[in-house]
Amino acid sequence: MRAASAAAWATLPLALCLAGQPAAAQVVRCTDAATGRTTYTDGACPRGNGAREVLPQKSAEELARERQQADEALARWHERLRREDAERAAATRREADRPAPAPHPGQSAACQQARQQLQRLLAAPATGLHDDVLRLQAAERQADQACLPPEEFARAERSRALVAPQAPVIVLPPTRPPHWRPPPPPAPAREITNCNVFRCYDRQGNVYPR
Repeated sequence: MRAASAAAWATLPLALCLAGQPAAAQVVRCTDAATGRTTYTDGACPRGNGAREVLPQKSAEELARERQQADEALARWHERLRREDAERAAATRREADRPAPAPHPGQSAACQQARQQLQRLLAAPATGLHDDVLRLQAAERQADQACLPPEEFARAERSRALVAPQAPVIVLPPTRPPHWRPPPPPAPAREITNCNVFRCYDRQGNVYPR
């Protein structure tokens, strides 16, 4: 549809110029009875030709109205060309004034350095120590900050906050006093039951020198 409209506008000046020319009084179609050849004329047909009026003579008012319509259509055509030229010029200026897009952070030198540091930590043997885990997490965050646009880095930070591991809780055993042992019971008092010249004997059978 657009191509057909463009073609119609392209042929408009020629049609308007033809419409603006003085019209003939009338148009007559002449047909040769012997050959069937058809011609058109604004006068009388040759002898022996059939004549038929195909365009009657127009009045002065009709001619004036057609010329006015042709002038108005030509003016609209020029106005459309002027508007299209102005729109193309404005689009060209907007394109020229548009700032160049900022380079992606992933192409920066800071991003390359952060990625290299992260790769070094990932390649190191895993120890499982808490300090090593913290260093790896810090390197991952630094790589995200250097390589991601601000809005993507903010999303990564929110995701990290949801899954960040808590620091290990170290519970020390309570301090307790040394285990108390009761003192041994006192030895029972010796109960001497009998004695002779050299020895004495107690109730448990123990022998004591006299």
